[in-house]
Amino acid sequence: MISSVRGPVLSVGLDHAVIEVGGVGFAVQAAPSCLATLRRGEEAQLYTALIVREDSLTLFGFADTDARDLFYMLLTVSGIGPRLGLAMLAVLEPDKLRAALSEGNVAMLTQVPGIGKKGAERLIIELRDKVGALTTSGESPVAPTASVVRSSVVEALVGLGFAQKAAEQAVDGVLAENSAGDTSVVLRKSLAILGRKR
Repeated sequence: MISSVRGPVLSVGLDHAVIEVGGVGFAVQAAPSCLATLRRGEEAQLYTALIVREDSLTLFGFADTDARDLFYMLLTVSGIGPRLGLAMLAVLEPDKLRAALSEGNVAMLTQVPGIGKKGAERLIIELRDKVGALTTSGESPVAPTASVVRSSVVEALVGLGFAQKAAEQAVDGVLAENSAGDTSVVLRKSLAILGRKR
């Protein structure tokens, strides 16, 4: 079980980063808000979840143990795989996701691509009583700059299948209203705008 990795960042991609640990480069899948805090050549530590499949071993990385614990909890729900679990944490910060589950907020959960009304209701039923057991870590990551937020959110939207120009327009519109928004907030609002246009 690999529960964390620490070392120099070799590269940062659209949906993953490569971190060198003891001479070995580990590819770690992560949300845009987490990737935006990483810089090539600088040392970083990510808390990880190792997902084992018949044909692959995949590491998923998180900025803190709170997000990782919530990720593991999401995977206990039928129909929620690691990619969808990571997408949920990309769109909704852990605190907001926990609040949506405990309050039964279907509308907030369905903002996540791939989560429909039935899926949201199943998540609420299965996790409502469990989310209260998770405690926040109290860590407050340094907020990335607006330009970093813009580029990482645009990349994430393009990765989800939206056109580059449409993604840029949506993100610029969100940042014009709230230039201090963090990556997950900007991503969520941009998805809402693009969802209305489809």
